[in-house]
Amino acid sequence: MTDKATANERVYSAIRWEILAGDRHPGEPLKTAELCKRFESSVGVVRESLLRLAEHGLVQVRPMQGFRVPELTADDLRDLTEARLDIEPLALRYSVTQGGAEWESHLVGAHHLLTVTPKQDNSGKRYSPEWGKAHGAFHTALIAGCRNRRILGIAQRLRDTAELYRRWSTGPQEDTTDGHRGLLDAALARDADLAVDLLAARIRATHDVLSQHL
Repeated sequence: MTDKATANERVYSAIRWEILAGDRHPGEPLKTAELCKRFESSVGVVRESLLRLAEHGLVQVRPMQGFRVPELTADDLRDLTEARLDIEPLALRYSVTQGGAEWESHLVGAHHLLTVTPKQDNSGKRYSPEWGKAHGAFHTALIAGCRNRRILGIAQRLRDTAELYRRWSTGPQEDTTDGHRGLLDAALARDADLAVDLLAARIRATHDVLSQHL
């Protein structure tokens, strides 16, 4: 990897995590000059990272206004949920039928990390950034066995945006441990129909909770 590619990845990952961790508020401007200074990087690297994040739905680009963290709206959440219900179950079906032993091992490890990570932040009102990261990693691992890179890429971009909504939800922090265990068991048993049904039910339930507590 070249020095430029390494710098791009470093800045991209740092900004992405700040957004998903809730360090950047919905609608907050992302000023190029401030980010260049913060990450000791060039304008080109920062802009490239922001444009890449925009492709993943984690940054909005507005003409004459620059970059900002996306606004969270009920209409967008509805559209996001509909897209997820079309794409993620398909990616999961492929993953369950195509994933090998390495995929299984990674999935089990991601589930274990999720179960041992504290769920709430210090306020007790929102998910902790650490749990959010572990939660995203589990769902990424769940579909990682899918060999269709285009389907997998779209599914992951939708999941990134869903994690942003989840981070800013002030609703009840429901216990989802059993639900994740059910997904894990169905995937490892290679029961694609059950895994897909469980995932679709979770996506719908998540929409219902988040839509009430934006």
